[in-house]
Amino acid sequence: MVAVKDSSKLEDMEVIGRILEGDRDAFGILLDRYRDHVFGIVMKRVSPGEAEEVAHEVFIRAFKSLPRFRGESPFSHWLAKVAVRTCHDHWRKRYRNREISMNSLSEEHVQWIENTAADESSWNHASDESERLAGDVLGIALSRLHPDDRTVVELVHLDEYSVKETAEILGWSQGKVKIRAFRARKKLRKIIEDYDAKGVR
Repeated sequence: MVAVKDSSKLEDMEVIGRILEGDRDAFGILLDRYRDHVFGIVMKRVSPGEAEEVAHEVFIRAFKSLPRFRGESPFSHWLAKVAVRTCHDHWRKRYRNREISMNSLSEEHVQWIENTAADESSWNHASDESERLAGDVLGIALSRLHPDDRTVVELVHLDEYSVKETAEILGWSQGKVKIRAFRARKKLRKIIEDYDAKGVR
C-alpha cells in the first residue's frame, strides 16, 4: 500500500498536478497555503469591505487558469499576477461607475493636504497619524485615476516592482510601463494639487 503524502509537504506543482487530474478538493491546499498572500495583495488595493469578495474572485480565476500555469516561475508569483489583474478589473468596473470623489475627504484630510502640499519631504517623515491621513488621501486620489494608471502607480511607485516585473504582470511592453507610470504619477499629483487649490466645497 502506497503511503499518502502529508499535504503540507506536497510541492505546489504536485498539488496542481492532482487538481488537473480531477482532484478538485486539492485546490483547498493551495487556498490554505496562499490565502494570506492573496489577502495581503488585495488589501493594499481595494477597500477592506471589498477585500474578501475580490480575494474570492482571485482564487476562482486562479482555479480556472491553472491549466495555463507552466511552472516557469513560482506559483506564488503567478498567483500575485492573477491577484493584481483581478484588482485592476475591479477598479475598471468601479471607474465606469465613478463611485468615489474627492468630496469623500474630511476636513482633517483637507488640512493634511494643505500642510503637506508645499513640502514633499513631509511625506517621507510623517507621524503615524500623518501616514494614516496620507494613505486615505492617496486612496481616494488613486480612485480617480484610470484603472491602468492606478495599477501602474501602485506597482511601480508604491510596491516598487521593477519596470520589467510590472510589464510581465500587466502584459505590457517595458516602454509602455515607463510612459504610463510617468504620466500617471503626474496625473495623481495634479488631482491632489487641484483639490488643495479648490479647498472644501
